Amino acid sequence: MSVATAPQALVIEGGNPLNGRIRASGNKNGALPILAACLLADEAVTLSNVPRIRDVETMIELIAALGASAEWIGANEVRIDSGGLNSYELDAALAERIRASFLLAGPLLARLGRASVPPPGGDVIGRRRLDPHIHALERLGAHIEIESRYEMRTPDGLRGAEIFLDEASVMATENAVMAAVLAPGETVVGNAACEPHVQDLCRFLVSLGAEITGIESNVLRIHGVERLHGGEWVIGPEHIEVGSFIGLAAVTNSDLTIEAVEPKDMVSILASFARLGIEVELGDDWLRVPPHQELVIQNDLGDQVPKIEDGPWPAFPADLTSIAVAVATQAWGTILVFEKMFENRLFFVDKLVSMGARIIVCDPHRVVVSGPSRLYGQRLTSPDIRAGMAMLIAALCANGQSVIGNVAEIDRGYERIDERLRAVGAQIERVDA
Repeated sequence: MSVATAPQALVIEGGNPLNGRIRASGNKNGALPILAACLLADEAVTLSNVPRIRDVETMIELIAALGASAEWIGANEVRIDSGGLNSYELDAALAERIRASFLLAGPLLARLGRASVPPPGGDVIGRRRLDPHIHALERLGAHIEIESRYEMRTPDGLRGAEIFLDEASVMATENAVMAAVLAPGETVVGNAACEPHVQDLCRFLVSLGAEITGIESNVLRIHGVERLHGGEWVIGPEHIEVGSFIGLAAVTNSDLTIEAVEPKDMVSILASFARLGIEVELGDDWLRVPPHQELVIQNDLGDQVPKIEDGPWPAFPADLTSIAVAVATQAWGTILVFEKMFENRLFFVDKLVSMGARIIVCDPHRVVVSGPSRLYGQRLTSPDIRAGMAMLIAALCANGQSVIGNVAEIDRGYERIDERLRAVGAQIERVDA
């Protein structure tokens, strides 16, 4: 079990441009399902480029509590051996820390035929349905009773099935795929999510011997195999972190080069940021945000107010809507940001308004931002991972000092963010709150 630490805060002196190179971490939402999927292999698996963040640490603790061996063997390298797997009951205290705890349901059903999973935790950004998970696992042959926990069993084993997800849920897609790879017969998952991290999970499973086709599409076909062997895998880069750094560089007038970038993951992100006036240089595995950019919002035809709206991949990612709002406060013009997926995601904007931003909240899903606004340092508290990063971006371009509390939320998704930003010139310090 991890040792509890005192609450911490970030103290930021704003108004200073950054300069240099910063490397994107491994994808958080790729590492979590891949760690869970290691339980499907009957030999050891070594993962590299694993982000050393709170959510990953919790997933490793959950896996170890089930009897498997799970340990860090390097700064960003983890070794998982499921040989000692002997429990199907997830620790409730650990599970309530992260939403991704529910990703262990599929692997446990596939390996042990049982899973006892408490309700997951994670960001409070609105209703996050578990229905697609339950329906997918039931289609594969699981019997599920829901009381204080989700009690799952497979009295006749799992079998391949036709599954249609009523929403393109990333985690439900991942749970269905992990449960299906060892199930006899063919499984077809329709309306599957196809985000970069879902693709990474599928390719990882194929590297261990799974048979999956349709990767990158919204229809996945899985032919069940008898076993998965061990192996090694490099977690893909975090496109959400790359997008966060792009926004940060643009509003602080910085000259920042981001390394470890997968260009094909940036297509929809760069298109939406271009609407905010951000220009970038994109290489084979790097991206540069040049300095001295005048951010001007690009109106729609007829000089109509434009909008940025999120959606399932390849649409603009929901995890970057908070970042887009922060960037829009520093761009000339007016834009509508439409968060379709989570009704509480935008409730942090009052923090930006307190700093001087001009934002109108239309309803839980939509805000209108007019800029540019001169921002001033404030005392803030991070409600979730992405809102915390958006507030950090605002603080770095604001006049004066800001203090962001509940920094543990930011640490759940961004590895050593203060150290990495300090290395490129940010005036940021971590203190006990």
